[in-house]
Amino acid sequence: MSEPDSPRARPVGINHVAIEVGSVDEALEFYGEIFEFDLRGRSESMAFVDMGDQFLALSEPSVGGSDDHAHFGLVVDDRDVVEDRLDDIEAERLPGSGLDFRDPWGNRVQVVAYEDVQFTKADHVLAGMGLSGLEKTDDALAELDEKGMAPD
Repeated sequence: MSEPDSPRARPVGINHVAIEVGSVDEALEFYGEIFEFDLRGRSESMAFVDMGDQFLALSEPSVGGSDDHAHFGLVVDDRDVVEDRLDDIEAERLPGSGLDFRDPWGNRVQVVAYEDVQFTKADHVLAGMGLSGLEKTDDALAELDEKGMAPD
């Protein structure tokens, strides 16, 4: 166990959830019967269902039926601190461009920094969480602005 005073990142929220489905077309049809939604993006084996500043990723399993794409995207206040902590505890890091790891039970977690993604909390909510002053990058603000959701 680590020292109680070692730095920790604060979770801010869930950016996205990625699940595996047998068929992206069938999943879009099924969820489309229940919910009205817009597609954020689509490929042959993946679809991204827009939910404002969050999304649901639907993907077909890779060869062999692995659920390697199933994960959730956790937004944090300080991605670098998470990276350092994962190294300190020797957690299983996953290759790729992001900061992905598996917990001891095999759950895949993708860590993203609040400043880098369009996921947003209202200022009063951030203040209530003790996270006042979190900023967004220009790219994240542009994504929000493109959807008409840029902060005032």
